[in-house]
Amino acid sequence: MKQFFIITAFSFIMLTGCSEDKALVSITVGQDVYHIEVAVTQEEQSLGLMNRKELKPDQGMIFLYKEDRKLSFWMKNTLVPLSIAFISKDGTIKEIHHMKPESLTPVNSTHSVRYALELPKGSFERSGVSVGDKIVLPGLITDY
Repeated sequence: MKQFFIITAFSFIMLTGCSEDKALVSITVGQDVYHIEVAVTQEEQSLGLMNRKELKPDQGMIFLYKEDRKLSFWMKNTLVPLSIAFISKDGTIKEIHHMKPESLTPVNSTHSVRYALELPKGSFERSGVSVGDKIVLPGLITDY
């Protein structure tokens, strides 16, 4: 039987001090809390985590889409190693991939999914989450 992990929203704030404000939500993934930037617009999704010289162990980004689709990500101008989970509308983790900094090789989902969650490389395993686990996403995410 697969474990169920709950991702709960603890807060929704605006980050300042950047060139523009960024939406941030604190969520629990497995046994750990992460502070996740929310990428909704095409501009936010295209920029992703590019040009970051570091990413704290408890930081990441979630990409939200209005419809299920096969997704493709690359690491152009992304300087930190990441892991990405492709997540279906019902919260099931369909795939987890590890991505190398600055790689131009696309990382494609083989399933149609609604969300992509990027965390520092190895975070899903360290948090006790794996493919097939179902997570409950907060309304802030699912109501998009």
